[in-house]
Amino acid sequence: MKLRTICLHGPESTGKSTMAPRLARHFDSQCIAEFGRTYCETFGTDLTMADLLVIAQAHDAKTQAAVAQQRLPVILDTDPLMTAVWAEMLFGRRDPWFDRWTNTADLYLLFDIDLPWEDDGTRMFGSEDARWRFFELSKRELIRRGVRWALVSGEGSRRYLNALAAIEAAQAIR
Repeated sequence: MKLRTICLHGPESTGKSTMAPRLARHFDSQCIAEFGRTYCETFGTDLTMADLLVIAQAHDAKTQAAVAQQRLPVILDTDPLMTAVWAEMLFGRRDPWFDRWTNTADLYLLFDIDLPWEDDGTRMFGSEDARWRFFELSKRELIRRGVRWALVSGEGSRRYLNALAAIEAAQAIR
């Protein structure tokens, strides 16, 4: 199966933003950077639900434009499913728009919390309990949506090779 989009999913500080461009280079494709990071670096981290909607909708528009260019698979450093999880983490609820959104990726790579958390000025959930909750909510969202996903763990090159193996396994399924 030819994958159009592969989304890196999971809590902050799990290596998604490092992995995304590396995977895009491997596949000679495009990488859509995490729009939420850019937004928070510009406007701060005191987010509202309206901010999360702006982030999700902008990221989705960037994804659709990239897919239209046909340099596949497009690698997504998160998407609106992850933004919905952020809404749950921040507010204990989500806007109904998130459940109406249907432009899910062909494959989600759920990044494990087996890497140390690093504060970079935009990250918020560094305690062990918060990381576990974030991870469980991330996983639950994938299951709830019924999307294809694989867990990626390991450090350094092992994590990268595990991501490639998950992608290859998904492509082998007819």
